[in-house]
Amino acid sequence: MLKAVIFDIDGTLMDTVELHAHAWQQALQHFGRHVSLDKIRLQIGKGSDQFLPVFFSLEELERFGSELEQYRGDLYKREFMHTAKPFPRVRELLLRIHSDGRQISLASSAHKDEVQYYKRIMNVEDLVEESVTADDANRSKPFPDIFSAALHELGIHGDEAIAVGDTPYDAEAAAAVHLRTIGILGGPWTEPQLREMGCIEVFRNPADLLEHYEHSALAESRAAA
Repeated sequence: MLKAVIFDIDGTLMDTVELHAHAWQQALQHFGRHVSLDKIRLQIGKGSDQFLPVFFSLEELERFGSELEQYRGDLYKREFMHTAKPFPRVRELLLRIHSDGRQISLASSAHKDEVQYYKRIMNVEDLVEESVTADDANRSKPFPDIFSAALHELGIHGDEAIAVGDTPYDAEAAAAVHLRTIGILGGPWTEPQLREMGCIEVFRNPADLLEHYEHSALAESRAAA
C-alpha cells in the first residue's frame, strides 16, 4: 500500500539546476578550477560532499574544501536563490497526492535553510509532512542516507513509498532503500538515461505528472490499495 511520496527538490519541484550550475562554476573558478557548465550540470543533485571530490583532490579539499563550500553557499543565497521559481503546478500536484491520503516528504541534498525557503516559495508548507536535508544525513545522494532518514521520519518502509527525482543519483539512492522512483526531466538527464538507472516512469515536469496522474504509478498503487 502506497503511504507516502518523497520528492527531491532541485530540478524536480524547483527550476534551479541552472542556478546551481552557475553558482558552482563561479565558486570553482574562485578556487582555481575552470569547469564547463555541461560537466557541472551532470553533478547537480549531489551534495557538496559528493560533488567536490569530482573536481578536487583529497589534499586540496583538506586545505580549502570547507571554505569553498561556504563560499558557494553564500554566493548562491546572495546572487541566485532569490530568482528561483517552482515548476508550474507544483502545489496542485502535491495537493492531489495529499487528497489521496498520502504523506508527502521532501528529501534534498540542499541545506535546511534553503529547503525552508523553497517550501515557502512553492506554497506547500501545509502539505509537507517531513523535510529531510543534507543536514540530517552523513552522506548526500547518490548514497541513500537522505531517503533512509525520510522513511524513518515518516515511519514507513521503502516499499510503502515512491520517490520522485530528476537525476540518476535520486534513483540510485532510492533503490538502495527499496524505493521505486518516478523521474522528472528537470535537468540535463534524458528519459532513456533515467530509465536505465531504474526510474519506473519519466515525466517532463510536475505538471506533466499531474496531467497523467491517473495513469501513473501513484494511481496504480492507489488502486492496488
